Amino acid sequence: MDNIIFELKDVYFSYLGKFPALCGIDIRINQGQKISIIGANGTGKSTFLQILDGLIFADRGVLSFCGQQLNEKIFSDAKFSREFRRKVGFIFQNSDVQLFCPTVKEDIVFGPLQLGLAKDQIQKRLEKLIVTLRIEELLDRPPHQLSIGEKRKIAIASTLIIDPQVLILDEPTAGLDPLTTRSIIDLLIAENNSGKTIITATHDLHIVEEISDIVYVFGRGKSIVKSGLANSILNDPALLQENNLVHIHSHQHQDKVHVHPHLHSEHHVS
Repeated sequence: MDNIIFELKDVYFSYLGKFPALCGIDIRINQGQKISIIGANGTGKSTFLQILDGLIFADRGVLSFCGQQLNEKIFSDAKFSREFRRKVGFIFQNSDVQLFCPTVKEDIVFGPLQLGLAKDQIQKRLEKLIVTLRIEELLDRPPHQLSIGEKRKIAIASTLIIDPQVLILDEPTAGLDPLTTRSIIDLLIAENNSGKTIITATHDLHIVEEISDIVYVFGRGKSIVKSGLANSILNDPALLQENNLVHIHSHQHQDKVHVHPHLHSEHHVS
C-alpha cells in the first residue's frame, strides 16, 4: 500500500469568507514523490501550499497528513505542532519572510534550536549545508544585504537544516540567474533521491519535468483542471494556452507576421 503523506478531499478555502481561493481540491501525495503545482497568478497555488503547511485551514473538506486530519485544534497541541514542523519544511516565495536574524548563520540555526535539536547535530548539518550550497562567505553577513539568489539559498538552508521529510517550495527559482536555478534544481533532485517528498509551485515550466513525477494544473476556477506526467502536461499546448501558461509572441518578417507560443520562464538575472 502506498505511504500517503498528504490527502485532500474536496477542500475549499476563501479569504474573509467571500474571496474563493481553492474550490474542491482532491489530491493524494505519496512519500517520496515529486509534485509540481502550475497555474496562472491567482489560481490558488500559494494558498494550497499554505494549507499543506498548516498556516491556514480549509473552510470545508478534509486534509490529512500521514493519516492525521489537520485543523486548528490539532495544531494547538504543542507536541503535534513540533513534530509536524520537524517533518514538513516550507520555503516561501519571498525569502525575507524567513530571514530575520542579525546574521545568516543565526538565521540558519534558528529553526533547529527552537525545535530542540542538539547543538552538535545542528553544527554537523550546518557544515554539510555550507559545502552543498557554497555559502561559507555569507555566514557573518546580515541577510538584508544579500542578493535575491543568496537569500533564496539561505532560506533553503534554514529549512534543510531541520532535515524535514517533506519540502514545500513556493516559486523557488523565481527571479534567479540560470546558475543559481541549476544549483537549486540539483539540490531538490538530491533531496528527493534521499527519500524526501518535494512539493513545488512554479511558473517556470522549464524546470517542471526535472522536479516532477506528477504535475497538477490549477485553473481560473481555483480548481485542478488536469493532472498527469510532466511530459504529457508540457506537450499539451491547448491546455497551457487555455490556462495562461504560455504567451504568444508575434514577429514581423518583411510583409508577414509569424506568431509563436513560448513557455513562461522565470530565468531572470538577479
